[in-house]
Amino acid sequence: MLDYLVPTPLRALLVEDNEDDALLLARHLRKAGYVLDYTCVSTLPDLELALLAEAGWDVVISDYSLPGFSAPEALRAVQRSKVDPPFIVVSGMIDEQTACDLMRAGAQDYVLKDSLDRLVPVIERERREAQIRRERREALRAVQVSEARFRAMAANVPGVLFQLQVEEAGDFRFLYVSEASQMLLGVAAEDLLARNNLFLSMMLAAERAEFIEALAVAASRSTTLNWEGRIHLAEDDFKWINLRCSPRFLVDGRMLWEGVMWNITQSKQAEVQLRDSQRQLSELSDHLQRVKEEERERIARDIHDVLGGTLVGIKIAAALLGGKLEHEQALRTRVRDIEKMLDDAISTAGRVARELRPGILKEFGLAAAVESYAEDYEQRTGVQCAVLCADHDIEAPDETALALFRTYQEALTNVSKHARASRVEVRLTQEDEDIVLEVADNGKGLQAEDMQKPKSFGLRSIRERLAQLGGEMELRSGSEGGTSIVLRAPLRRVAAGRDTAVEDLNQLKSGARNES
Repeated sequence: MLDYLVPTPLRALLVEDNEDDALLLARHLRKAGYVLDYTCVSTLPDLELALLAEAGWDVVISDYSLPGFSAPEALRAVQRSKVDPPFIVVSGMIDEQTACDLMRAGAQDYVLKDSLDRLVPVIERERREAQIRRERREALRAVQVSEARFRAMAANVPGVLFQLQVEEAGDFRFLYVSEASQMLLGVAAEDLLARNNLFLSMMLAAERAEFIEALAVAASRSTTLNWEGRIHLAEDDFKWINLRCSPRFLVDGRMLWEGVMWNITQSKQAEVQLRDSQRQLSELSDHLQRVKEEERERIARDIHDVLGGTLVGIKIAAALLGGKLEHEQALRTRVRDIEKMLDDAISTAGRVARELRPGILKEFGLAAAVESYAEDYEQRTGVQCAVLCADHDIEAPDETALALFRTYQEALTNVSKHARASRVEVRLTQEDEDIVLEVADNGKGLQAEDMQKPKSFGLRSIRERLAQLGGEMELRSGSEGGTSIVLRAPLRRVAAGRDTAVEDLNQLKSGARNES
């Protein structure tokens, strides 16, 4: 039976000069279940006009021989119209060779008029094939649009987009490179695609080996590679680039790297200049510290030698004067008061001189200076100060010992100003190659935001001074609820950073001639 189809719309263009045959075809298609909408043409101009007027034909069914033209000419007219319905020849008599020629020319099938039962299956098959062709064309157009959009975006990205494959022989082959390669690398994308390892040859020798090793490690872990290095542009010029790419496995198991390259030369230059600026600031800070210590030493010397000597002389004179006032009790009392004030002044001058120029630090070492200052601090502030020096024989360089002593003074000053403490514990120890000085109080404690106060210069100055030695300051919560400041400095000074900023800057300017 032919009425097996669910009612299906069918728009058919019949190329037939025999009205009876056209009606027979229409009746056969309706009987098969089609909701038929058809047009019948018998001349080539009418066929071309119908194809031009309507683009939604589901099928073209053509007789082979018509007055003035034939099925091959009708097929060519359909092909010229760029309409893509199935073209099926229905003829009363057609030999096999003619049918084969028609199908090679583009016809989908042929059916003899006495075998119309084949027509419906052929139509259904070719409609499915036509739908597949349409979907394929739409997918192809979508791919083309997507590729055009990608290329437009890639052309406007300042970095170089790329796809890279590492061959079994170790060759680096680009499968895709965006047009920005000319601007970034000074090499056309076509050259990078055509010449394996061209990109590698542009790298500095040492950095080329690092890149290959880093890529191999990333491949073994299937992780993203983030690499920075230099490439030659000319004999005396090069650029810093950042290359970032991620691996993706293809169907055949090979690994494809997809990523982007950026020009980071300016940021590298800024980084070098920043390091140079930091180095100059560090040198300036060292110079200011030396000038400050020299000025302190001068003032301490004047206090000790001039003011101290003057006060002692005044005390001797007052004592002599008091000895001559045997019968003047009131005056003798006044003289003793003056002598007591002179004793206090001499003691204060001595303490100030010791703070300004800790002579004990040079003569007896850091441990003795720490203990001596703790005694003075306790007498002056009334805050109990206990000192534990586990290593009295610590031999630190003068610069390190002085810096630690100054930061220790600053830490105790902060305690007296802000902590509201009644007790301070000081520990001086040596841990491996570091000197560790801990100042712990039982005061109100230090909050994290205290470090961010605009005028919180005390702790900042401690941190900066230790950093210049290669050391560090750590804040902890004290065992008794206060604050513990841990000062750590190496026995031998370690520079805060390599002093290569100027060399790096010169290298950035002059290129890498010696490494090419």
